[in-house]
Amino acid sequence: MFPPDLLSRAEHLLATARAGGVRIATAESCTGGLIAALLTEIAGSSEVFGRGFVTYSNKAKIDMLGVSAATLRQHGAVSEAVARVMAEGAIRNSTAQMSVAVTGIAGPGGGTDEKPVGLVHIAVARAGEPTLHRECRFGDIGRGAIRLASVETALEMLQSLL
Repeated sequence: MFPPDLLSRAEHLLATARAGGVRIATAESCTGGLIAALLTEIAGSSEVFGRGFVTYSNKAKIDMLGVSAATLRQHGAVSEAVARVMAEGAIRNSTAQMSVAVTGIAGPGGGTDEKPVGLVHIAVARAGEPTLHRECRFGDIGRGAIRLASVETALEMLQSLL
């Protein structure tokens, strides 16, 4: 289902997390659970990965992760502020010590001049440490390519905090 190089990177991430006793959760919007699917493609992932939140709608972000309606109104769902709160909410609402959150515009529609197709915000949180954020502008490279690039970047960011 996933390219061999991506599976290898996910396997390495899980092994590193396992060795460090770190559990991981995901909070995904535009990737729709692809990060969770990648991690659970690896046998034994349940030792490290316990929960994934697919929060495609604003209501799901509010109900499941504690994103406030005010934050959504002020910044929009595709924003640094929302990505950070999603990542922190995934830790609060799971047994994980670390999480990754992704929110973006995968297209083909939905983009604006300010927030074009291919804009993705990714945040990684680890209990007791500052939440990291990266804004990605992948461009209008196609829905699947944007989602896959988001998964790859999310893995890199998770690995950097382990």
